[in-house]
Amino acid sequence: MRLDQFLPLVYPDLSRSYHQRLVEEGYVLVEGQEVKKPSKRLKRGQQVTLLLPEPEPLEVLPEDIPLRVVYEDQHLLVLVKPCGLVVHPSPGYTSGTLVNALLYHIKDLSTVGGVERPGIVHRLDKNTTGLMVVAKTDLAHRSLAEQFKERKVEKLYRALVKGLPEWDYKLVDLPIGRHAVDRKKFSVREKGKPAKSEVWVLRRFYRQGLSLLKVKIHTGRTHQIRVHLSSLGFPIVGDLTYGFKRSSVDPKILKSLGECHMLLSYHLAFEHPAEKRWLSFEVEDLEPFSSVLRTVQELEKELS
Repeated sequence: MRLDQFLPLVYPDLSRSYHQRLVEEGYVLVEGQEVKKPSKRLKRGQQVTLLLPEPEPLEVLPEDIPLRVVYEDQHLLVLVKPCGLVVHPSPGYTSGTLVNALLYHIKDLSTVGGVERPGIVHRLDKNTTGLMVVAKTDLAHRSLAEQFKERKVEKLYRALVKGLPEWDYKLVDLPIGRHAVDRKKFSVREKGKPAKSEVWVLRRFYRQGLSLLKVKIHTGRTHQIRVHLSSLGFPIVGDLTYGFKRSSVDPKILKSLGECHMLLSYHLAFEHPAEKRWLSFEVEDLEPFSSVLRTVQELEKELS
């Protein structure tokens, strides 16, 4: 295996480009010898040492990235995160994130998340679209974080998956942990953290072998819906990490889909941190989810 393939498996929290930079700058040793070629081939049994430099102060700059805000007051805002937008900076992702956009458009954000994650209470995966709540005050941040921790926040998703479930409803109560081999992934593991999802079948597209699902999550494990649905044998359309194969659907679907996952966070509800009233939000017709679904519906008619 190449060195630049091996390192992300061991340290998945660092981006591939950051690993490459560490190699080129002499921070990686193989058998005690400095190696500056990311393409270096490793042999079984060799010792690889990764030296992490002192972290540079990360300056997160405001960037004029459009935001779709559906609700805002002095305590918080609810927005739609589009597909392709990373939520917060990390090594390898120092610009072009939701945080950069928030710093440009919003004057005050909570400081609980630190310099790199101001206002960020929860996350959505890069290729997932949907609703997020952002805290503008520290009081709101702590209250929302506690609601997420105590599972008081209501989160509903729609997912288009490959496969036709024989059931109309299923409770998935399977623990999730880091994948044993691929450290970038997660999987159902006996000693993982508890994870609970409810799944309903909304519609089956029999001629294409696709199904539209509604999912309610009671816990917020990383990649939870993706892992749970994949473990049932129904990978989310577009999710190459967890079993979807592009060859399994019509090219017209792939054209509309791009690099996105057919996973949409369409409903978010929680108690207002200051006013203690229940807030509930829903969004419809978000792209590319809507376009892909229309394409699937049209293809189903053509095949009937």
